[in-house]
Amino acid sequence: MPLPGACLNIMEARHKQKGYGSISNPERFCNQDFKNLKQYCLIKGVRYLDDMFPPDAKSIGQGILKPSDLAHVKWLRPAQIAPDAEFVVDGVSRFDFGQGVLGNCWFLASIGALTFQNHIFEQVVPLDQKIKENYCGIFHFRFWRFGRWVDVVIDDKLPTINGRLIFVHSTDPNEFWPALLEKAYAKVCGSYTDMTSGTPSEAMMDFTGGVHMCVQLSDASSDVWGLICRAGKSNTLMGCGTPQGETSANTVLPNGLVQGHAYTVTGVKELISQGKLVKLIRLWNPWGKGEWVGDWSDRSPMWDVVNSQDRQMCLSVADDGEFWMAFEDFCKFYTDLDICGLKPDFIDGKSSAQWKTSVYEGRWVAGTTAGGCINNRDTFWTNPQYRIKVVGENSETNGEKNILVSLMQKPDKRNRRLVQNLHIGFSVYLYKTQSGKFPAMFFNTHLPVARSDKYMNAREVIEFLMLKPGEYLIVPSTFKPNETETFFLTDVSKTGTLSLSELRNAFVASGMKVSDDMLSLMALRYGASSGHMALECFISLMIRLDCMKTENKSHWMYVSMYT
Repeated sequence: MPLPGACLNIMEARHKQKGYGSISNPERFCNQDFKNLKQYCLIKGVRYLDDMFPPDAKSIGQGILKPSDLAHVKWLRPAQIAPDAEFVVDGVSRFDFGQGVLGNCWFLASIGALTFQNHIFEQVVPLDQKIKENYCGIFHFRFWRFGRWVDVVIDDKLPTINGRLIFVHSTDPNEFWPALLEKAYAKVCGSYTDMTSGTPSEAMMDFTGGVHMCVQLSDASSDVWGLICRAGKSNTLMGCGTPQGETSANTVLPNGLVQGHAYTVTGVKELISQGKLVKLIRLWNPWGKGEWVGDWSDRSPMWDVVNSQDRQMCLSVADDGEFWMAFEDFCKFYTDLDICGLKPDFIDGKSSAQWKTSVYEGRWVAGTTAGGCINNRDTFWTNPQYRIKVVGENSETNGEKNILVSLMQKPDKRNRRLVQNLHIGFSVYLYKTQSGKFPAMFFNTHLPVARSDKYMNAREVIEFLMLKPGEYLIVPSTFKPNETETFFLTDVSKTGTLSLSELRNAFVASGMKVSDDMLSLMALRYGASSGHMALECFISLMIRLDCMKTENKSHWMYVSMYT
């Protein structure tokens, strides 16, 4: 029997050799080819209808709308909503849109940040798309998903009630790029419901595929302001969030801020007020309205004592959701700051040419490479091991951090809301001479020189470290041992294959409902003559069902390092 996942590894290696997954040659999401589909529709003279994300209640999902409202939903194309519909009207801006009934402020805050970076925006949102020229109701968008770019095709039917968009809506009723972009991301997530709740970093990573840093503002170092200023000059996306209140409701506080809400960082500024240097940060509420009413807000008297040039440059009195506030108040009322850039040059303000990128892919497999954290002395060494070499001058004396390690786990479900991330982290060890895999004895006699702050059940764990020149071993792990794919969890007989009953349990664990007749057909098609199904056949089946090539990469990892 081949090693678990061998066939999948071979397929991915071949795709990489052909350049699939790059921004210039993205993978086809759900195996849908935009150019071929559009050409077919133009030749046939028909409007495109996406059977992989159809205009129905399933694509909306459960829990967003009341059953009575859901019954009144009509999916309309842009020209049916606005007679002068256009994809883009007078360029793109954060003021183009406002949040709808969907709780996806984290996604819209990320779009707000995206509008500041035209070259990145145009990678995600191809601007050569029109609603009137060569129009056939098909659009496409590009997202970076766990190490590779994917091209996502959608039709332009949008959910409405009484002719009005339910979800994100444009300030100009004739502009539709925000609603179509939101629909494409909903398709990636599984449904509109699957976009509920999140952090800006998730979407910002999917817009850039770049370097992400998260700063906890409660224990922020003195260099946070410098970091923000550098990020503002380095073509980054920045978002932040307020703490959750006693309930999950987005309660508006007396100071104008919304609890449990995501905002976009849209500007930074230093100015002189009454002889003192003031650090200001500008924020935008993706609701498109509702602003901070404290110091340095739109109508604050603080603006009366600055010079007219700064006041004219910065101040805009309008209920558009955007406002200034002092950096001290920002750290007081917001919990975290996410910064995402194409390169890590914003970290230290130095040339990005000094940074070298290393990327590794692997996975944790029960009984083989899922050894758990260091507390599991007998199995920790079985985790994947990656070697790096740090060269150059020793930065230990001046305390400069020189390596950024990012550990990301891939989803095991098509629907975002069903994904249950494992607690993941990593340890870093210094070594002198060692060939082959490091045995258990090494970890019993060596302490890590660095590690992730804690194990987190998050999509990504990031640490910015200082390592002196030398050779290092990085060991990513789950907190508990033997945490892996659905297949191994349901193979209770430990035979390396799934029986019919175990296969049924695997589908239940994956959130799928399959009839007995369909289950039998699947076992006949993908199983052996005995009726049992091996891992490779199970993976092939799940890929075919999900049409994504990401199903059952459960707890694969993507490790990227910038040194």
